[in-house]
Amino acid sequence: MITYEDFEKVDIRVGKIVSVEDFPEARKPAYKLTIDFGPEIGIKKSSVQITVHYSKEELVGKQVIGVVNFPEKQIGPFMSECLTLGVPDENGDVILLRPTLDAKIGGKMF
Repeated sequence: MITYEDFEKVDIRVGKIVSVEDFPEARKPAYKLTIDFGPEIGIKKSSVQITVHYSKEELVGKQVIGVVNFPEKQIGPFMSECLTLGVPDENGDVILLRPTLDAKIGGKMF
């Protein structure tokens, strides 16, 4: 079990997807996202396995939720700089966690 103080260490922010690229080198179908987390955090890149439910075109301009203070992670030839959050559907495919209304870009979850 973690403490509330442990949870407070995780920096979870609202970001806006500014570009989406295919990631053919990934073991499972994935996209490479470029996400704007606002002036305090800036632009970060993330690899996400969301090709089942989302097209590249529909993702651009959408808001997502991400952890911005994890260490970078090498995923094949790509360096992921943040963790884009999602939950599984009934088949285990990823559904993105997203604000239901427009939120402030860079806004911190509380």
